[in-house]
Amino acid sequence: MTTAKTPEPLAQEFVAFAVEAGVLRFGEFKTKAGRLSPYFFNAGLFDDGAKLGRLAQFYAQRLIASGLQFDMIFGPAYKGITLAAALSIELARLGHNKPFAYNRKEAKDHGEGGTLVGAPVQGRVLIIDDVISAGTSVRESIAMITAAGATPCGVTIALDRQEKAVENGVDSPKSAVQYVTEQLHLPVIAIAGLSDLLEFLKTTSDVRVTAHAAAVQAYRDRYGV
Repeated sequence: MTTAKTPEPLAQEFVAFAVEAGVLRFGEFKTKAGRLSPYFFNAGLFDDGAKLGRLAQFYAQRLIASGLQFDMIFGPAYKGITLAAALSIELARLGHNKPFAYNRKEAKDHGEGGTLVGAPVQGRVLIIDDVISAGTSVRESIAMITAAGATPCGVTIALDRQEKAVENGVDSPKSAVQYVTEQLHLPVIAIAGLSDLLEFLKTTSDVRVTAHAAAVQAYRDRYGV
C-alpha cells in the first residue's frame, strides 16, 4: 500500500517540460529489459540550446537543494558528456563553478592520450546521466574515477523509472537506482520519478496525455518498486 504524497513542484514542472519538449513520450516502447513500456524518456531529444539549458537548470536546482557536496562532475559517454558540460555551465552561472570531465569509449593513443578528457579527475566526483537502467554505466564510471585516485560521491539523473531491475532474465526485487544506493553506497539524486509522472498524468489538463494514465499506472503496478 502506497501513501499519497503532496506533488513536488520541481518534479511536476520537470515532467511537464519533458512532455512539452517531446522528450517524454507515450505509446508502446520496448525497454532494454524487454518490457513493453507505455512511456519512453529520451534525453537525447534535449537537442537545442533552450531545452538543454532548461534541463541543466533542473539538475542544478535539485542538486543545490540536496546539499550534496562535490568537487567536480563526471559525464559517462555519450549522453553524460553533454549533461556534464551543461550542468557545469549552469552551476557556474549560479556561483558554483565546478570542473567537469568525461570519458572516451576508446582510448586515444596520440595527443594527450588516455580515455579521460577535461579537468583532472580528483576529489569528490559527482556522476551525471539521464537514467539508470542497469547500473552498468555507473559501475564503469566508478571504476574510472577510482582508478584516477578520486572518490565517487553520488549520482544525479533526470528520471528514476522506479521499476524492478532485471538480473539474468529475472525480475529483481530492487530497482537499478536502489542497487546503486544500497550496493554501491552512493546517493542517487533524481529530478523526478515515475511516481511524479503518474501524479502529472492524473492532474494535468493536457488531454493529449491524460488518456495514458491508466496504462502507466498498470505498468507501475506490475513492475514498480
